[in-house]
Amino acid sequence: MRQNLAGVIDSELVLRVQAAGDHAAYGELVRRHQGALRAFLWRLAGNAAVADDLAQDALIKGYDGIASFRGQATFRSWLFAIAYRGFLRGRRKAVRYARALNASADAAAPPPGVDPDTALDLQRLLLTLRVEERAALLLCDACGLSHSEAAAAMALPLGTLKTYVQRARGKMRVALETPEDIPCRIA
Repeated sequence: MRQNLAGVIDSELVLRVQAAGDHAAYGELVRRHQGALRAFLWRLAGNAAVADDLAQDALIKGYDGIASFRGQATFRSWLFAIAYRGFLRGRRKAVRYARALNASADAAAPPPGVDPDTALDLQRLLLTLRVEERAALLLCDACGLSHSEAAAAMALPLGTLKTYVQRARGKMRVALETPEDIPCRIA
């Protein structure tokens, strides 16, 4: 018999997983957060297949390490921190590998259901940002994390995170020729 966990808050689901290894509770956490996690990683990495692999890895590491979750941040920001660190590790490996082979990166492919032209334009623009700026912007604007949560996820001081977000928004405005009074939010 399947439990209805839709109305249970994240912190209660985490406690159920920590206390009893409740797979259904963790499945509900995955259901709630995997879409936003995959979208963040796709925009960050620029490759849907890489994003899917990173998301799967983060979700597995989240389950394996949930005993270490202390509730000082939201589950969502904790999970995004795991994913961001995984992205950085993978990026360092890819850079070393590409240098060794003198190879180039794969072209980005938009996720299903997204207009390919718009997605590729946005992705190209995002990829012009420094990786820290791109991650900060995506965590705050696309994933809905607060500045504090994003700073914790990226292991940065709050002021540094805010600087990255502002720089990224400024670069996006210039590139899109968007007037200053219109906020630049990525959905």
